[in-house]
Amino acid sequence: MMKKLIACSLVVALLSSCATIVSGSKQNVKFVSNPSAATVYVNNEIIGKTPLDVKLSRKKEHKVSIKLEGYQTYETKLTKKLNGWYFGNILIGGVIGLVIDPITGAMYNLSPKEITAEMKKGTAFNYKKGDVYVAVALEIDPNWPKVGQLEKIGN
Repeated sequence: MMKKLIACSLVVALLSSCATIVSGSKQNVKFVSNPSAATVYVNNEIIGKTPLDVKLSRKKEHKVSIKLEGYQTYETKLTKKLNGWYFGNILIGGVIGLVIDPITGAMYNLSPKEITAEMKKGTAFNYKKGDVYVAVALEIDPNWPKVGQLEKIGN
C-alpha cells in the first residue's frame, strides 16, 4: 500500500507542470521563402536567412518580417494559442503546474508553426543618400497620389 502511495505521489509530482515538461518554454518555428535567402526579422531583430528553424519563446506573440531586395516585404504575426497540455495540471491536480506553466510560457503554442513566404516582386530599386530616399515600385497602388509622369523622348 505504501509503495502505491509513493508511486502515485511521484507521478503527480512529475506531471505537475505538464506543459512545461512536455512542450518546454520555447517552440521551434520554421521560416521558408520563395525565393530563398530572404532575411527574417522577429520583433525587429535579424535572426537569419531562409530556410531557417528557430526556437522562440512561447511567452509572447512575435512580429515577423521577411525581406528580400527586389521583393515586397512579407509581414505576419506569431500568435499565442492555449497549449492542451496545460489542462493536464487540472486533471492530475498539479497546482504547481497551474502556476509554473504560465510563468514559463509553456501554457501556450505559437501559431503558425511554419511560415512560408511567397515573395512578390515589388520594389525593383532602392536608393538612400542623406535625407533622400528613392524606391521604384513595380506594382502601383491606386490610392497613391500621382506626383508625376514619365514620358518617352524621341523614337
